[in-house]
Amino acid sequence: MTSISLPESWRPSLEPVLQSPPLRDLDAFLDAEERIGKEIYPPRDARLAALELTPLDQVRVVILGQDPYHGPGQAHGLAFSVRRGVKIPPSLVNIYKELETDLGIPRAGHGNLTRWAQQGVLLLNNALTVEVANAGSHQGKGWELLTDAAVEAVASRPEPTVFMLWGSHAQKKAARIAALRSGPHLVLKAQHPSPLSAYKGFFGSKPFSQANAFLQAHGRGAIDWRLQETLF
Repeated sequence: MTSISLPESWRPSLEPVLQSPPLRDLDAFLDAEERIGKEIYPPRDARLAALELTPLDQVRVVILGQDPYHGPGQAHGLAFSVRRGVKIPPSLVNIYKELETDLGIPRAGHGNLTRWAQQGVLLLNNALTVEVANAGSHQGKGWELLTDAAVEAVASRPEPTVFMLWGSHAQKKAARIAALRSGPHLVLKAQHPSPLSAYKGFFGSKPFSQANAFLQAHGRGAIDWRLQETLF
């Protein structure tokens, strides 16, 4: 795949997948879509932002999303995150509500989760691109092979890690990773934070306090989930 350069820490785990025929086909598909004028999010230089900001050996928490936001100016390569100045999406509003209930952290006035990523929170979507105004349009095009390999790479490491699996889609993806069932990890399952399902089990699930308790108990340190004071 010629349009993507893997971050160094992820290269041994992901390079074989990136060079596989399905990923080369994906590369050709994205080139063809852009040549005929289709708008694809996020831009090319942000498609591996989750991997760039969170090196493999620094991952402490994994949060899986489905695919990038499909509205103009929203997606920037981190699941559930938007840049400062962009309206906070409903699912992220609900994540903030649960964070406030769980840890007493006031809701941030922006939706940029870069600070989480820099602390070892891998904010990874299942598919890493989407066509404008067409949710799920790049599911099944090949990205899943790469993101499956990324999840497997984390799960196979000996360092205790927290997997926050919100919704059936994330849970099915992680269920394919055998190491999740035998490794020294904490798997937290809950409903998706979408307004359609948040009240069915996401609210009250307390994932942030559970994650920090586990990480501290295993010598990996707590995540500082505060975002309000950041300048991103």
